[in-house]
Amino acid sequence: PAALLVLGIQQIHVGQEVIGKISAAGQLMQCSGSLDVLFLLDGSYSIGKGSFERSKHFAGKLCDALDIHPDRVRVGMIQFSSTPHLEFPLDSYLTKQEVKERIKRIVFRGGSTETGQALKYILHKGFPGGRNSSVPEVLIIISDGKSQGSTAMPAMQVKERHITVFAVGIKFPRWEELHVLASEPPERHLLFAGDADDAANGLYSTLSDPVCTATAPGCKVESHPCERRTLETVKEVAGSSVCWKGSKQPNAVQASLCPFIRWKRVFIKHPSRCFRTVCPGPCDSQPCENGGTCVPEGLDRYHCLCLLGYGGDVHCAAKLSLECSVDLLFLMDSSAGVTLEGFLRFKAFLKRFLQAVVGQDSSMGVGVAQYDDHVRIPIELGQHKDVFNLMKSIDALSYSGGRTLTGRALQYIAQHGFRSTPVFADVQDDLPRVVVLLTDSKSQDSVAEAAKYAKDQNLFLIGIGSSFMRAELTTVTGNPQQNIVYSDPQDLFNRMPELQRKICSVGNPEGCQAQSLDLAFAVDASSGVGLENFLRLRHFVRSSCLHFVINRDVTQIALVIYGSKAHTVFALDTHTSSSAVLQAIDQVPFLGGSGSAGSALVHIYSDVMTVQKGARPGVNKAVVLLTNRGGLQDAAAPAQQLRHNGILVFVVVTGDTERDTLLRVAGSPTYLVHVSSYEDLQYYQGLIIERICEEARSPVNLCKPNPCMNQGVCILGPGSYRCQCHGWEGPHCETRIVRGDSPRSPALSPRSHVQWSPRGLQHFSRALQHSKR
Repeated sequence: PAALLVLGIQQIHVGQEVIGKISAAGQLMQCSGSLDVLFLLDGSYSIGKGSFERSKHFAGKLCDALDIHPDRVRVGMIQFSSTPHLEFPLDSYLTKQEVKERIKRIVFRGGSTETGQALKYILHKGFPGGRNSSVPEVLIIISDGKSQGSTAMPAMQVKERHITVFAVGIKFPRWEELHVLASEPPERHLLFAGDADDAANGLYSTLSDPVCTATAPGCKVESHPCERRTLETVKEVAGSSVCWKGSKQPNAVQASLCPFIRWKRVFIKHPSRCFRTVCPGPCDSQPCENGGTCVPEGLDRYHCLCLLGYGGDVHCAAKLSLECSVDLLFLMDSSAGVTLEGFLRFKAFLKRFLQAVVGQDSSMGVGVAQYDDHVRIPIELGQHKDVFNLMKSIDALSYSGGRTLTGRALQYIAQHGFRSTPVFADVQDDLPRVVVLLTDSKSQDSVAEAAKYAKDQNLFLIGIGSSFMRAELTTVTGNPQQNIVYSDPQDLFNRMPELQRKICSVGNPEGCQAQSLDLAFAVDASSGVGLENFLRLRHFVRSSCLHFVINRDVTQIALVIYGSKAHTVFALDTHTSSSAVLQAIDQVPFLGGSGSAGSALVHIYSDVMTVQKGARPGVNKAVVLLTNRGGLQDAAAPAQQLRHNGILVFVVVTGDTERDTLLRVAGSPTYLVHVSSYEDLQYYQGLIIERICEEARSPVNLCKPNPCMNQGVCILGPGSYRCQCHGWEGPHCETRIVRGDSPRSPALSPRSHVQWSPRGLQHFSRALQHSKR
């Protein structure tokens, strides 16, 4: 029977979870060995223009799994139909982006399917632009397998030359012919273009052993039963019907039964084995507790779907517990702005949170206040010692409406919310005092002065509200780290573990609040960034500064902007408060011109991170470089010089840049953040602050950077250092010795020791700067 239509389908007989792992692994794979890859693309009329475009897309996706580089993987392409045509040789394009862009520009040619002629072309010409068999050669044929001539002999001759041949089916493949084209064993060299991630996985799994680098730790190549099916339309006898035939007698016909033919589609099955790399999934360890369902998100992330009554944390924990002793007062917005629905939501959140954290042995006093025009404290601090009565009192809270006077409420709570009456007169109530503000309505009075007053009374403020309340909550708490901003009602209930952590962070602040740090931002203000994106970078620096306590004893911040030259906007010792730093950042101008990150880092090394400019000995130091992909070529050497002097260089880059260049500047992937667009920069702020804080907590080398001025040599001692001066005197070689004069400071000779304590060094540094002024 003649086959009129062939439809190819590939199925791997495994569960959906394994299919997901195969696809996720395919997206992450990268072949980095020395390899010449030649694509042989079917451009005949049997493919058609639409499927030809899908073939191009598939070839581009496979390139994502290849580390294209002159010394590693080279890629070329031939299109064949009636005759083969070289689209580009292997030595034309030497980066992945260039190859993919060139593939997109290839034009469909049309013609008959002469696969044999294309293979003979390769036998005659070899791999154009290749390395003459000095590295492994891989031929990837993308075709429907409907050649007009025989392919068996040229395919065998190609494989005899030790060329690895992958046959990839496209459109409605004829698997029997593709089977002839593929290398042995064919089950490891047959792929289907309908699923690019699966095909990339199959290609990598076959090449990984002899050619590509080893798979990631824990990943392994597995054999799975699979089936490739061809849908053929054949004719069959469906029955008989009366027909009339001629007779030998003149003027006579004969009645007879004739066969009735109909067309039928049948699947021709080709059972096989498919070899795919499978990596450990995030759900393999069964992280979800209490009957929760783990839902994987790629290879390293997941989320848990929790049963009702659980969800205390991301793993469906049954209960939270406050491992700290505090006096805790919830201040709930009950105004018209929050609406009845919002008020009831806050009540439900409050009940669920307190049910989770208040136990029989809890050492926490809890109170609840609500406000609109007026402030009421229906549940006094410590009024209830058991959960049952506490829940009854919360249930009794009623919505009142009225104006949203958050400022007045904060002032009232600071004065009256924590008036304690201990049972014994000689017992002092000295627990930390925490106020959790729940609001979803902009205040109709000023909150800044009231919040400052509350903090002056040693109250630790935490703000909870929806996303449009972010700015006002920051004004109340003074620090974005003390806010919980939720995106939707369900998200509020998912933030309970975060609230628990923030309550217990009182006295042990999150972020870098308790760490001494000298921090410099270097911001690209060149025309390569542009004015609009520069404003985004400036806003990023401004919001980052809100995470630090800025004063002489904790965090000092400097800001440098650069085009072709670098300029110090303000030095480490210029501003001693957050408000002054924020005001100065708002005035930073756009420069334009070409950008040189190297000049900015040299400037920071010589003119910012120095004792003369406010850098403090014995304090960790970090530089955050914010740039686009331009101007990084000259930055590697000064970045290495900064690291050699104990100064962390954190590189935040936007746009496409060679990763090797970025790593030379950052020194380590730990200190590199590659952001796809300036709009996405905000999502990486938490990660960057966290890394900076880790650095702030690391041990300090007192002689890096060198605290000694005027070519003085820093010499370490146990818990101290001293400066060996030549022609200068003072603890840091800051005073020139005039010939004939006696030393100016009999208390400290040019070789005197400086005993280290961070605060002492910082005070000395300030005194030194004051004397210079």
